Amino acid sequence: MPVFEYRGVSHAGKALKGYVDAESARAARLQLRRDGVFPTELREGGERPEATAPSRFTLRLPSFGVALSDQSVATRQLSTLVGAGVPLVRALGAVSEQSENKKLKAEFGRIRDRVNEGASLADSMAGGGVFSDLYTSMVRAGEAGGALERILERLARYLEDQVRLRNKVTSILVYPLFMLAFAALVVVVLVTVVLPQITSLLESLDRELPLPTVIIIEGSEFLGTWWWAVLGVAVAGGFGLRAFVRTQRGRALWDRTLLRLPVVGRVARVVAVSRFTRTLSTLLAGGIPIVRALDVARSVAGNVVLGAAIEEAREAITEGASIAAPLRQSGEFPPMVTQMIEVGEQSGQLEAMLEKVAETYDEEVETTISRFTALLEPLLILLMVGIVLVIILATLVPLLDFTSTLS
Repeated sequence: MPVFEYRGVSHAGKALKGYVDAESARAARLQLRRDGVFPTELREGGERPEATAPSRFTLRLPSFGVALSDQSVATRQLSTLVGAGVPLVRALGAVSEQSENKKLKAEFGRIRDRVNEGASLADSMAGGGVFSDLYTSMVRAGEAGGALERILERLARYLEDQVRLRNKVTSILVYPLFMLAFAALVVVVLVTVVLPQITSLLESLDRELPLPTVIIIEGSEFLGTWWWAVLGVAVAGGFGLRAFVRTQRGRALWDRTLLRLPVVGRVARVVAVSRFTRTLSTLLAGGIPIVRALDVARSVAGNVVLGAAIEEAREAITEGASIAAPLRQSGEFPPMVTQMIEVGEQSGQLEAMLEKVAETYDEEVETTISRFTALLEPLLILLMVGIVLVIILATLVPLLDFTSTLS
C-alpha cells in the first residue's frame, strides 16, 4: 500500500506532520480528516520511519501531577473508544481533549503525534515517563496479539482496583492522623504559649520546684529559643533517612525491619503480596511470558525482601522449576499464597488463583487496618489527655503547695 507524507493542522490549530497508508491521495485525505487532521500538504513516496528509541543519555525528570485515578479514567476511555472501532490516533486525541489533568493531556497529545508518525503505542508511552513498565508491557503484548481492547480493559480494571484499595486505606487513616496532629498542636501551644506565662510566676515563688516542673520549664524554654534548630534537625534527619533508604543496603534494611514489626509488618507484607499476585495475574492474562511477568511484578511489589524471593523463583523457572517451590522455600510468603499458586499451576488456572489471592488479601488489608485504627483512636485520646494532664499537674502542684503553705 502506498505511503503518503503529510503536513496539516488539528482541530486546535496545532501543526502536525507524519505518514499515512492509503490506496490513493483522496483516500489519504479522507482518512486524515476522520482522524481530526486537516492536510495542507500531501505527497506520495518515501518509507515510514522506524520508531526511535529514547536516548540512554536523555535527562528524565521525575513525573508529578498524574494521579493513579487519572490514569485509570483515561485507560477506561481509551479502551471504550478502541472497542467501538474508533481509529487509534483519533481515540488518543479524544482522550487528550477529555482529560482534566494538564500533564496527562499533554502526554496523550505527545503519544498521539508519535503514533501518527508511525511509532507503536507501547513505544510512544514508554518515552514519557508517565506510564509504568507494567503498563507499557501490557500494551505491547496487546498490540502484538491483536487484543489491545481487551488488554486496555484489564489495565483499567487493575488501576481501578489499586485506586479503590488506596482510597479505603486513606479514609480509614484520616481520623487517627487528625487526632495525632491535634494532640501535637495542643502540646506545642501549651509548651510555647501557656507555660512561659506561668514560668515567671513559679520562679518568683523562690521555692525549690519539683523535678517534673523543672524538666517541663527547661524544655519549654529550650523549644522557645531553639525551635528553628529542632525543626532543622528534624528536616535534615528526614532527608538523611530518605537518602539512606534509597540506597540498596538502606532499602534492604528498611524493608526487613518493616516486615518484623508487630502489626505494621503484617500489613506491609499483605500489601506487597497483594500487589505481586494481582500484577502477575494481570500480566499473565495479557499474554506476557512468565519470566518477564515475574520481573515486572517483582518491582511492583515494592519490597526488597520479597523481591529477592521472587527473583529466585524467576531464576528457578528458567531452569524448569515451578513458581510455588522457591517461594515456599524463601519463607517470606504466607502458606496460603504458595498453596494457591501450586494449585493454579497444576490446574492450569494460575491467573484465576492469583486474582483470588489478591482479592482475599485486599480484604484482609482493609480489615486489619480497620481493627488497628479502632484500637489506635482511644490510645491517641489517652495519650493526648495524659500529656496535657502531666503538663497541668507539673505547673499546678507548686502553686497549690505555695497556697497551702500560706494558708
